[in-house]
Amino acid sequence: MSQSKGRYQQNLRADAARVLFQILEQGMSARECLPAAQQDHNEKDKAWLQEMTYGVLRQLPLLQHWLRLLLDKPLKKNVKVVEHLIMLGFYQLAFSRVSTHAAVSECVNACVPLNAIATKGLVNAVLRNFIRQDTAQNLPDNEQVLSGQPKWFYKKLVDAYPDNYKTILDAMQVKAPIWLRVNNKYKSTDEYCRLLDEREVAYERQAAQHQGIILSKGCDITTLPGYDEGWFAVQDGAAQLAAGLLGSQPNDCVLDCCAAPGGKTCHILELQPDIATCVAIDIESSRLKRIEENLTRLGHQATLICGDASKPTSWWDGQLFDRILLDAPCSATGIIRRHPDIKWLRKSSDIDVLVALQSKIIDAMWALLKPGGTMLYATCSILPAENQLQISAFLNRTPDALLDDKFENDAAQKPGRQILPGEKQMDGFYYARLLKA
Repeated sequence: MSQSKGRYQQNLRADAARVLFQILEQGMSARECLPAAQQDHNEKDKAWLQEMTYGVLRQLPLLQHWLRLLLDKPLKKNVKVVEHLIMLGFYQLAFSRVSTHAAVSECVNACVPLNAIATKGLVNAVLRNFIRQDTAQNLPDNEQVLSGQPKWFYKKLVDAYPDNYKTILDAMQVKAPIWLRVNNKYKSTDEYCRLLDEREVAYERQAAQHQGIILSKGCDITTLPGYDEGWFAVQDGAAQLAAGLLGSQPNDCVLDCCAAPGGKTCHILELQPDIATCVAIDIESSRLKRIEENLTRLGHQATLICGDASKPTSWWDGQLFDRILLDAPCSATGIIRRHPDIKWLRKSSDIDVLVALQSKIIDAMWALLKPGGTMLYATCSILPAENQLQISAFLNRTPDALLDDKFENDAAQKPGRQILPGEKQMDGFYYARLLKA
């Protein structure tokens, strides 16, 4: 290996360790810190960085268990990042196809760009002990550790789904597929599938998803046919249900509340181009920019407003809406398989705060809905407190609210419909359709 290549590989592992440190020690999201680490690398190594950091996040309790077995005492703050480098080494040795020599030597060399040269001997000893003692076969008799989930979330899952929590846990550890939603403004789904066939891009379709395509393996989305032309959007199958369930009609006034990044806004406009107005609000101006980018690429128009959904008097013009999609801020526990950093950024105490905010927003939005109108409440959570219990409480305190249960699929899940991670290859999602009497 040349000197420049060696330095490059050192930086790659050092960058992975830094990203893990930023997420787990500093509370940054992967969306914040991973792109910054990837920018100095080629496409192959960008993918490697994501694969390795997400892999460590998926298996973190087990990697921490091994770290406690092999590291005499926690490292001090100025070299704490080296613990994350060691866990990266464990992950490579236990879960990837990298050679043992490469995993050890490259992690040891990565101590240099991490400004932790003094720990090279320690990293070498710990990783070699891991190999010599066959530590990867030392699995604890602890279901929570093996599940890859934090204790608080594991307990909530067992409480909420006592009969099938193990299936849910298994599904959450599987890498999520890439779903496309074909923009039928430009191409029919069949036409777009023919374009993928011509490029020999493997995919499958779900009968219930008219515009949905599941790619059989990951790829650079921007290289697919019609990316710049807006012929498709990337959107999970569960999220693709929202626009259809909202059921917008010609001449409706529609509000998409907490709309960023705008996938559902665009889908609403694709399914019903003859609505009178489509207003999309979000509390952060930076997130509104993402909605605007998606609308522009996909060839749609909507009115964008930066506003707090819990305080509509600050932005609402007084015009009532026929349809409101409330994609409520939530724990995002249904998309952990896609964004494994979520489970380490959330705490149990966050759930009560989110439930209170959801309650405030749903009451505020209900006042903006016309009599006879429809509100679709949605979350990407699988926790009942944010979903069934939230809607039950709303129905109990709101005399003019009725539940439209036509699309509910399981009496035990009522009210609403809870989609669980992996169900028909979809993310975890919840929907409840509410009618104003």
